[in-house]
Amino acid sequence: MRYDLVIFDNDGVLVDSEPISNRLLAAYLTELGHPTTYEDSIRDYMGSAMHRVHDLVQERTGRLLPADFDDVFHGRVFAAFERELKPVAGVVDVLEKLSADGTLYCVASSGSHERIRVGHRTTGLTRWFDDGRIFSSQDVGRGKPAPDLFLHAAERMGVAPGNCVVVEDSPLGVQAAVAAGMDVFGFTAMTPAAKLAAATQLFSTMGELTDLLV
Repeated sequence: MRYDLVIFDNDGVLVDSEPISNRLLAAYLTELGHPTTYEDSIRDYMGSAMHRVHDLVQERTGRLLPADFDDVFHGRVFAAFERELKPVAGVVDVLEKLSADGTLYCVASSGSHERIRVGHRTTGLTRWFDDGRIFSSQDVGRGKPAPDLFLHAAERMGVAPGNCVVVEDSPLGVQAAVAAGMDVFGFTAMTPAAKLAAATQLFSTMGELTDLLV
């Protein structure tokens, strides 16, 4: 193994949540008078923390989202997770391989701790991630594309940034990993390869990721 720590993004990398959450985000913003398509949501918000949604809406319209926006949105998302959410195909095999090899790994997500845990519980991934392996943008002052979250995760796991690799599926996440001085493997299952061009390497299936990590 050429890395001492593998840092996974969560949404779209561990759990197949991006189609669900972006569908619901687009619908809710449209409902509130901010017409947004699914494609708009993927382009503007995928991989980002919730503050980016508030910031972009205010910047574009001069209007604030409702004070309970996050709570209402997450309520809808969590209910949909219970019905629909699945782990990303092949990711359990990757986690089993890392665990068998004794390789350190963790998750560093723009999502809240609650969102991470709900997703893991629903998909059966909880067994792979105890509290010491879960890091959220809630833990740092700035979310992706700032490097803070990845640097925080590496520090807490006791590994130098240059010995880490990040597994990401969003341009914002790739940007954050590069800024942190880490290698990053870009997952192109949902994101066009051209948008992840800054990644160290690209892959389209979890089977390919296993080969990249060894």
